[in-house]
Amino acid sequence: MILPAGLLAPFHDARPLLAVFDNPVLWWGLAACGVAQLSKLVIELVVHRRWNPRVLVETGGMPSSHSALMTGTAAGIGWQLGFADGLFALAATLCFVVLYDASGVRRAAGLTAERVNGLARDPELKPLKQNLGHTRLEVLVGSLMGPLVALPGLALVGSPLQLAQHWGLVALG
Repeated sequence: MILPAGLLAPFHDARPLLAVFDNPVLWWGLAACGVAQLSKLVIELVVHRRWNPRVLVETGGMPSSHSALMTGTAAGIGWQLGFADGLFALAATLCFVVLYDASGVRRAAGLTAERVNGLARDPELKPLKQNLGHTRLEVLVGSLMGPLVALPGLALVGSPLQLAQHWGLVALG
């Protein structure tokens, strides 16, 4: 038997680990982030024709995994609680801040680092990291990936705990 999403909510104080694994919004938001990061590796292979697994842990690039995480999580909260709920409003507001920061502040910091690195002539100085932010297109693609991964996962699969129950790995009684 699969428990409905949120059934462990009354027990979250007594069984916090189970409650975390019964939170499909969290896991599908993280899954959207992971899909965005993995797609960077595929893009690196297809576009640049090179194997570069470092893109899996680097910031910046196409698509924005931060944007996918935030929009996937915000869409999941809206799906689960309703798009008129105050928590969705909070999630959407935080989402806008992260998206603006990624394409504005962090991008500007990366461009500044590029200029500073061009001025530095001392070989002992470690160059500043340049790929900090995202272009607007990278943020847009990440923003679309988030709900495209999270919402079907929420609607069709549920939480990791629900999957474990379905596969007979966990029996809660």
